[in-house]
Amino acid sequence: MKGRSLLIALVTASALAAVVLLSGLAEAQKKPAGFPQRPLTIIIPYGPGGGSDQVSRAIAAQLQNIVGQPVQCVNKPGAAGRAAVPDFMTAPADGYTIMQHIDDAITHYAAGNLKENPTAAWIPLAHTQITFSQLYIRTDDKRFTDWPSLLKHIKANPGKVSFANVSGEGTMERVTMAIVEKKLGIKVNQISFDKPSERYAALIGGHVDVLFEQPGDVRQFLAAKQMKPVLTFLEDRPKAFADVPSIKDLGVDIPELLRFRGFYVRKGVPEDRVKYLEAAFKKAYESSEYQKFNKSVYMDVIDSYRGREGSIKLLKQTLAIYQ
Repeated sequence: MKGRSLLIALVTASALAAVVLLSGLAEAQKKPAGFPQRPLTIIIPYGPGGGSDQVSRAIAAQLQNIVGQPVQCVNKPGAAGRAAVPDFMTAPADGYTIMQHIDDAITHYAAGNLKENPTAAWIPLAHTQITFSQLYIRTDDKRFTDWPSLLKHIKANPGKVSFANVSGEGTMERVTMAIVEKKLGIKVNQISFDKPSERYAALIGGHVDVLFEQPGDVRQFLAAKQMKPVLTFLEDRPKAFADVPSIKDLGVDIPELLRFRGFYVRKGVPEDRVKYLEAAFKKAYESSEYQKFNKSVYMDVIDSYRGREGSIKLLKQTLAIYQ
């Protein structure tokens, strides 16, 4: 009888805990009074076609079904992602204006190029993509066909091998390449492109020799065999690119700097709206449609989701590294 009573007590406690949990989830997802009553806007600080544009539009397609209002995406490229910040910071703190940004916001702040501290002036709703970078070459390039032959060509032509990269000296891409040059004792010619489509066209058209980018952003060119990766900026080789060398294979200490994409509202947005939007983004992320998109752009290789607390931890850890 005692065992049976104990079993009943445990089951009852578990049931009550489940009720409390479900109630908490329901409360977190409850619409605040009068919000939203009009379309939401996601500001994208980069041009059309790149990873930021793709992830924003993919999440917006699911988000609008959840919040019951249209979600429009607006591209505002320039200044390596900083040009969009003034529009975001001057918009009313009412939850209707959301900004998508990447880890470059942290590097810009650490370098003194951005006055707003993303860990304090902005409230992260979610990070829905965390990924890695690679170096790409054209598949028909006869001068080099893999990392060893590319490295040999770079050493034989110091400062002449051109790399298409983002603009802005403090970005993750630029910092990574600066470390690679220093650790390997090489010199390359980094050429700045503000628009992703221009970087891709530059490599495919033969205007540059190498491209620094993330695999999901160029997946269509990989599928079309117009370019191929020769180096992966991860400690261990991911299964999808098992035949591509990783930074561990270089034999030098190069930090694993990741690319992450998140969504923010500015500080001052009412807490009930923040909680509602955080829950809405989580639901949009978990949708089968968005998961299919994330898998198609290699975002299933690394755990790609962080809620508000996880995002703040990620931002502060990254800021400490760059500082």
